[in-house]
Amino acid sequence: MSHSTAAAPPSERLHALDALRGGALLLGIVLHAALSFVPASAQFWFVRDTHPSLLLGLVSFTIHVFRMTTFFLMAGFFARMSFHRRGTRDFVRDRLQRIGLPLVIGWPIIFTPVSLIVIWAAYLPNGGPIHGVRNWPPVLPNFPLTHLWFIYVLLELYVAMLLVRGAIVWLDASGNWRAVLDRLFAGIMRNPLAPLVLAIPIGIAFSLDQRWVNAMGVRTPDQSLITNAQAWIGFGTAFGVGWLLHRQADLLRLLERRRLPHLLLAVVLILISFVLSGVMLSAPGAPKLPFSFATLKLVCVVLYAPAIWISTFAVIGLALRFMSGFSPTWRYLADASYWLYLIHLPIVMALQVALSQLNWPGLIKFAIILGIAIPPMLASYHLLVRFTIIGAVLNGRRAPREAVPAAEVAGPVAP
Repeated sequence: MSHSTAAAPPSERLHALDALRGGALLLGIVLHAALSFVPASAQFWFVRDTHPSLLLGLVSFTIHVFRMTTFFLMAGFFARMSFHRRGTRDFVRDRLQRIGLPLVIGWPIIFTPVSLIVIWAAYLPNGGPIHGVRNWPPVLPNFPLTHLWFIYVLLELYVAMLLVRGAIVWLDASGNWRAVLDRLFAGIMRNPLAPLVLAIPIGIAFSLDQRWVNAMGVRTPDQSLITNAQAWIGFGTAFGVGWLLHRQADLLRLLERRRLPHLLLAVVLILISFVLSGVMLSAPGAPKLPFSFATLKLVCVVLYAPAIWISTFAVIGLALRFMSGFSPTWRYLADASYWLYLIHLPIVMALQVALSQLNWPGLIKFAIILGIAIPPMLASYHLLVRFTIIGAVLNGRRAPREAVPAAEVAGPVAP
């Protein structure tokens, strides 16, 4: 039974947000499983299935709009909670253990099979390395972080947060500046136009990127150790909003109350943006458009940047409304989501290659990929991770956690 945040205590809201954090990671598995079926996948994925699906293209596009912004907003929210609960030294130690160590150990373990699968796909008529992608063998600063880029960016944001917070505390000993910042942030969040205001920084970044198309969303730093400005702006803004939101957690009630307007507007903006993405991707080789590509891009920016924040607010509001209260199922999936996301990519990729040439409908093959991949991944979590040293590293504890309050939730505090 769900509870409204208007009547729920803070711990109830945290259950919802932690479930949303885990859901953002699990949606990443769905997203990657769908990419080989996206009609334009040859431009950004290593294999294109012989039976592309427009529906799966819409599914992947929709997930891509809000997933990582939602994740990094949750990251900032839970980072501040963890920081004030642990203190600086323990917070740094905890982040290095649960974020830094999985990156250092996990990257070679994940990248080796991923490379072999890409080589396998290269023997297919519709597979192989993505056009224009270099970095093999990896040469610094170019470095194929693959899907683990989010961990790398999280570490950067933690460092930036500690530096900025330290400077503010030093310069603002009285707390007056922080009080002004809180009032300014609350004023923005209470305004129905808040998503439009928050969309301005990333919208400017999109406009300045000559190669940007809305199908790529925020440009991710998955091929370099130097995080691009677009990722810093888009995900850094989300992280900062999450941090400030934790300072005034009652503002979450606004997102719950506005969930339906946000949801309806998000659906409209995403559908229009999806249609325009096809126009943008086909524009270079298409007959002359009745308007310039620059005009098309500007329209896409004006629609897509607000769609990011409106859809992010929509899913947060929906989570607060329908996922508050303790749920053993969501608690378990939230615990497992970090491990599942870390290991899923080579498994999903191998299944995509194996099925890519079969003369079956794309939706059927997509369902098979998820149906085959997820059960053994969940089993590996339960048998090899949940109560082992691996689980202690990733989740910070080695005992059953069903009865643990949401305020003690572990995981990649936040993807």
